[in-house]
Amino acid sequence: MQSLLERFLGYVRFETRPDDSNTSSPSSLTQMLFAERLADEMEKIGMSEVTLDGNGYLMATLPANNGSGGTIIGLIAHMDTSPEAPSANINPRVFPDYDGNDIVLNSERGVILSPSEFPDLAKYKGQTLITTDGTTLLGADDKAGIAEIMTACEYLLSNPSLKHGKIRIAFTPDEEIGRGADNFDVKRFGADYAYTLDGGGIGELEYENFNAAAATVSVKGRSVHPGTAKDTMINSIMVAAFLDTLLPGKERPEHTAGYEGFFHLYDIRGSVEETVMKYIIRDHDPVKFADRKRILNEAAESARAKYSGAEISITMRDQYFNMKEIIEANYPIMEAAIEAYRKAGLEPVIKPVRGGTDGARLSFMGLPFPNLFTGGHNYHGRYEFIPLQSMEKAVEVIINLCTSVKESSE
Repeated sequence: MQSLLERFLGYVRFETRPDDSNTSSPSSLTQMLFAERLADEMEKIGMSEVTLDGNGYLMATLPANNGSGGTIIGLIAHMDTSPEAPSANINPRVFPDYDGNDIVLNSERGVILSPSEFPDLAKYKGQTLITTDGTTLLGADDKAGIAEIMTACEYLLSNPSLKHGKIRIAFTPDEEIGRGADNFDVKRFGADYAYTLDGGGIGELEYENFNAAAATVSVKGRSVHPGTAKDTMINSIMVAAFLDTLLPGKERPEHTAGYEGFFHLYDIRGSVEETVMKYIIRDHDPVKFADRKRILNEAAESARAKYSGAEISITMRDQYFNMKEIIEANYPIMEAAIEAYRKAGLEPVIKPVRGGTDGARLSFMGLPFPNLFTGGHNYHGRYEFIPLQSMEKAVEVIINLCTSVKESSE
């Protein structure tokens, strides 16, 4: 566990926030610098075929040691962290033997991680928790996945008595802005099937995810001196606020769970002259997903009718789709994961992803991709935490999956 802890603490200190306004891949230089650091580490621990392309996709091989070919399994995690929360100067904190009480993350700012607000904390009494310092996110999404994959690979390389087939590894950029699979070369990766390490709490196993779209709503108004504004000013902020109220109030992330979809306004910037709102739209059901996009367009039409002088435009793009149908057609890979969990002493908690992974898009590119847990909680914010013991179990599951290839190829 010490090696896993040190590796993770080192990784999260790399600032790898993506930049959605940059069309390059990767969208930020920091992701490429982190990839270079990981490539060096891969070579040092003895992995082969380590390649880092110009788009920031890092791939490597854990060579087979079972004397036969057989199935090639893939493992993937992403290098970027959420653009929605501060992510520079991350200073993780470690709490061994957590006592089950409130954790003061930052006394100056009054940031407290409390089981009264986050009941999952109570499950981890007596374990080692890794948290933020209350000023940034932690970055366990998905630095935990990277640390777990790297630790499992190092363990297998150090223990050649554990026989396994060829394992392919990939670390990708820009997953958090929906572009993680844009330049992924499935043929070059060369796996028969794969798993993303990009899930939540211990034991979770996922093969259903949201259908996802991103939308930018631009509202242009008319600025006039407020003293002479009657019947002349069009305040774009008020137009934008009105448009947002036309969306179903209870269909937002803070009011939904399970299979319930949502509209999420995650960024708004404006003045009287112009306001820009950024939304993500999510639903597991494809019909309801299409309906949500229609609802947003109709809200814009209603706002135009009420504020006739306002200019309202919407740009919308699909990001990824529900991989359920692909995985169900290849269900033996789920059965292999279930067996790996049980061998690690875990009963799988099969549930839908209330988000997305690179695996969702890659599944539609011909590479089926269920999603495994990393162990983290409260992703994308300053209340993020991860128990070290959950990370250790994720490593154990990875090792079980890799060594199960040996059994099927002999």
